[in-house]
Amino acid sequence: MSSINSQENIVPHRFDVSSQDRAKRFGQKPLLLWFTGLSGSGKSTISNFVEKSLFGKGFATYSLDGDNIRTGICNNLNFSIEDRRENIRRISEVSKLMLDAGLIVCASFISPFRSDRELVRTVVGNENFIEIFIDTPLSECERRDVKGLYAKARNGEIPNFTGISSPYESPKNPDIIIRTTETTVEEANKLILQFINKKI
Repeated sequence: MSSINSQENIVPHRFDVSSQDRAKRFGQKPLLLWFTGLSGSGKSTISNFVEKSLFGKGFATYSLDGDNIRTGICNNLNFSIEDRRENIRRISEVSKLMLDAGLIVCASFISPFRSDRELVRTVVGNENFIEIFIDTPLSECERRDVKGLYAKARNGEIPNFTGISSPYESPKNPDIIIRTTETTVEEANKLILQFINKKI
């Protein structure tokens, strides 16, 4: 017997207002700016600066951030590899909806596994996905330790912590690389805006 929740019983509704209509209303091309890097690398700081700059220029934007998402839509997930992948899968679907709404989305997530980042690219479409690698050495992230998480991880208080007891797979061919030990937030913002200027 088929389940009442089976995919074969789901028929998506077609709405009269299209994603193209919404993008035209905003006067922009929807994009997902995906900021990836170690905890403490500066992802959220740079993402926030970029969104503020875009918003100030009149673009319709939204920010998605790891800790914020985990207080709501992903609050039932832990930090096992399986749950991390489910976390990114959910975020990719949320991002897809926001792109359909016509927004430019700044998403800041450690997203340590290449396969998960490629999943996001597949879900939202390659043409809509900009991978931004915030390349900060582990030693510098530990020196900053803005949330005190590295100290806890080193003491064994946080299992599966990226960079300590769980791997981070650096992007092989990111669209943009920001090395925060060499680049200020303002400079990073300028580089990113220059890159996406012709796309939006």
